[in-house]
Amino acid sequence: MNNTWKQLTSTYIHTNNAVNRIIAINVTVFIILMLLSVVSFLFQFTNLSSLIQSYLTLPASFDKLLFKPWSIVTYMFLHSGFFHLLFNMLWLYWLGNLVQEYLGNKHVYRLYFFGGVFGGLLFILAFNFFPAFNAYKDIAFALGASAGVLSIVIASATLLPNYEVQLLLLGFVKLKWIAIVVVILDVIGIERGNSGGHIAHLGGAVLGFFYIKQLYGKASIHNLFSKLGFNRKKLKIVHKSTTPVQQEEIDAVLDKISKSGYDSLTKREKEILFKASKQ
Repeated sequence: MNNTWKQLTSTYIHTNNAVNRIIAINVTVFIILMLLSVVSFLFQFTNLSSLIQSYLTLPASFDKLLFKPWSIVTYMFLHSGFFHLLFNMLWLYWLGNLVQEYLGNKHVYRLYFFGGVFGGLLFILAFNFFPAFNAYKDIAFALGASAGVLSIVIASATLLPNYEVQLLLLGFVKLKWIAIVVVILDVIGIERGNSGGHIAHLGGAVLGFFYIKQLYGKASIHNLFSKLGFNRKKLKIVHKSTTPVQQEEIDAVLDKISKSGYDSLTKREKEILFKASKQ
């Protein structure tokens, strides 16, 4: 038991892997809130879990948001149930580690955080702009890691569109097709329930797409992203001999992965990606 605990803490707490840390935070928050709910039930207190969540969820109303501005961040670490948490963390684990391998921890953190924030802002704006939500904007709220996770999912597909992953019953599928299907389902889902959730997902997806495009100089919103610290020059790699590696080399390696897969890389190309992930 002691060895198992040490292994878990080493993997998800004392770790340099951004994906594992984000998962650890989400799971920890979920467990704490569930335990508080049980304690409240047993002692017949006011439900402490619901009370805490009311301060951390993101309201659609501007008036309510003024009294808890921190919720634009805290909402992305809450979940409405076990399966909500499970599916988000599975997506994050599968494709977050792919982004971490090729771009490094800092980009995983940025994608999750800014994707969550942008998704939350789009949720608020939509509920205050579209007439369809007029009757709900004062009571609607958002919670969940989905916007941040979708940001990472779409970022992985934008970075490596032809990279193939194996899906149950479907076999090997390219990331670009997974991304397209996910976005289409969220667009269709807006009128079919959980409208705010689907809109937040789309906000995260948009952020993830433009993040990668900007990172490789292919987006038209350079000034905006530069102010947020997304500087393309930061991707340049320096060998131990201090000989700089040109951005063109990095782009060439990523293009090769996109077309032929990771296994097609030479030893030197894999070394370039490894050093990039440590930046």
